[in-house]
Amino acid sequence: MSTILRIDSSITGENSVSRHLTGRIVEQQLAAHPGATVVERDLVAEPLAHLTLDQFADQSVLDEFLAADTVVVGAPMYNFTVPSQLKAWIDRLAVNGRTFRYSAEGIPEGLAGPKRVIIALSRGGYYGAEQGNADFEHLESYLKVIFGFIGIVPEFVRADGINLGPEVKARSVEQALRDVDLLAA
Repeated sequence: MSTILRIDSSITGENSVSRHLTGRIVEQQLAAHPGATVVERDLVAEPLAHLTLDQFADQSVLDEFLAADTVVVGAPMYNFTVPSQLKAWIDRLAVNGRTFRYSAEGIPEGLAGPKRVIIALSRGGYYGAEQGNADFEHLESYLKVIFGFIGIVPEFVRADGINLGPEVKARSVEQALRDVDLLAA
């Protein structure tokens, strides 16, 4: 039986685009994997403390992550990067000897794969070369790096421009939901 871990980090509750997308992704995954167990972690309702040495010794969050076959992460962009709630969760994933190791030459090797990680991004604007602000984007780029570091190539569903008016938001969410439907099971 497979396990789906759903991580939500948006502070906007029912108005959250990323939560809407993670919900749809989980529904899609359950349809593809009947009988799967869903574990939900709401990092706003039950926030993790910022990482300390004592908390680093508690690897229950890491064990929960490693036990999941599919991980669905809601990642809204706050101040050009991940919410601090999500960062506190991510800080518990990169553990030498469990999710990565260094070779004798000092080259990191990811150990957490194979695992499917699907990330639902929501961003208020557009961040790219054509807008001239690609340097401001530290959400998707960071998540690619950190998951890649532990041996996982994440998949992304994107809702961009959600703060540019109701019509733009609606189109973006509709497109993101179509993209969710296209995810291979």
